[in-house]
Amino acid sequence: RLDSLGALHRAVLRAYRLARALPEAPLEVFRARTADLPRTTEAERLVVKRVGQDVFREALLDYWNHRCPLTGIEDTALLRASHIVPWARCESDAMRLDAHNGLLLAAHWDAAFDAGLVSFADDGRALASPKLSAAALKALHLAAAPALAGLTDAHRANLAWHRRYRFLAGVAGASR
Repeated sequence: RLDSLGALHRAVLRAYRLARALPEAPLEVFRARTADLPRTTEAERLVVKRVGQDVFREALLDYWNHRCPLTGIEDTALLRASHIVPWARCESDAMRLDAHNGLLLAAHWDAAFDAGLVSFADDGRALASPKLSAAALKALHLAAAPALAGLTDAHRANLAWHRRYRFLAGVAGASR
């Protein structure tokens, strides 16, 4: 019976975290936290951006259950809230804050993803750029990396953008 209660508790906690990460929830938190902030100067816009990035990180922590889906790392100091479509390229605050436009990655995976050296297929499998060094490929354990679980159609659409404009652009030598 204790096992059943533990499983129920974990399921309820997971449902709560996912609900907090739904696209509307982070946007509402962002709007509430920035409602009284002016947005007229560059310094003020930077404060708004910082608040948004914190809200985005919180949403990703909830969505990905406080762990990197590739490494299992749970130490939040080693996890990065990685935008699939970068903040500057997002069309709206809603897109910037959408958990479906992000991955919670260990720092080394985030660096490789942001540089376009790795991406992910629609089924969540990790993809390596030919520009990724053998040492980096080995350090990432890319061949043994599990597929990302829990991807939605929104994730897949954003990952298609990443593959086209970050990953394949980097392979072809185009600027990012």
